[in-house]
Amino acid sequence: MKKVAIVGGTGYTGVELLRLLARHPGVEVCAITSRSEAGRQVADIYPSLRGAFDLAFEEPTNAILAQADLVFFATPNGVAMKQAQVLLDAGAKIIDLAADFRIQDIGVWSKWYGMQHACPELVAEAVYGLPEVNKNAVAEARLVANPGCYPTAVQIGLLPLIEQKAIHLQHIIADCKSGVSGAGRGAAVGSLLCEAGDSFKAYGVAGHRHLPEIKERLGVYASAPVGLTFVPHLTPMIRGIHATMYAQVQANIHLTELQAAYEARYADHPFVDVMPLGSHPETRSVRGSNICRVALHQPQGEDTLVVLSAIDNLVKGAAGQAVHNMNLMLGLDEKAGLEIMPLSP
Repeated sequence: MKKVAIVGGTGYTGVELLRLLARHPGVEVCAITSRSEAGRQVADIYPSLRGAFDLAFEEPTNAILAQADLVFFATPNGVAMKQAQVLLDAGAKIIDLAADFRIQDIGVWSKWYGMQHACPELVAEAVYGLPEVNKNAVAEARLVANPGCYPTAVQIGLLPLIEQKAIHLQHIIADCKSGVSGAGRGAAVGSLLCEAGDSFKAYGVAGHRHLPEIKERLGVYASAPVGLTFVPHLTPMIRGIHATMYAQVQANIHLTELQAAYEARYADHPFVDVMPLGSHPETRSVRGSNICRVALHQPQGEDTLVVLSAIDNLVKGAAGQAVHNMNLMLGLDEKAGLEIMPLSP
């Protein structure tokens, strides 16, 4: 039985990790940390986990964390990079659910995240943890950067098109909507029910932190710069991301060919569901699961392809993907702990 620890266990991604790991057949949560809640039992903060864990939150000391085979950082940006080297030296593997290791260009990272990187030498070593792209590399990694939620939905939706050189790279649009849980558990006026409920709005149109991550990764897959317009929106729901991508298809490529390419590309990836042509994936159809559902459309048979991609932002967009990466890193069945049906209604 492998031992894992969670740093930052009181946020939404932290509790989602606990939910998924509670019945995982191959790992034991040996420590969960929180500076603000140290000493309190897990079930005191999250009654949904009553009976699942006999654990109290602890201070995130290196001595405690180094006892684990793998450490999850479900923390704000800038935390994991300060402890990573010590834990790696102690033999622990790391999955960072924040953005400390997602972007390879340190200058771009510092610009968007407003801080100096504490361990730039580790950024080049970190493996970008999108299993649908880097499964083998993740399995060999000791440090994995878990992708962001929007980047996960967008990349899975666009990857086959880029690999097949089926679209023009300079005119891609990603129009994305997220539930309020994507903003985290911290108190903020914009996340209050009276502010977010019964409303719908775009935000970060001039520039969102996930934009450089998406552009860098798409550029890697294309081996060329990619022109992307990314606009996120806040929706009055708790969970879910729906990404609608628009791209201009190269001449003489038919929709049925693209559908076949998607089905072939994701045939060996258990958490991507390529739906039949004309389908409309819904966020509620993936709620609580690690599934990404994708569908293709070509309105009026013209040259614009529309790709629909739906995920649960807290599972496939965060904790579920982290558990998938953990399974690969620890040599476990990649589906372990993740074969859960979506919640309905």
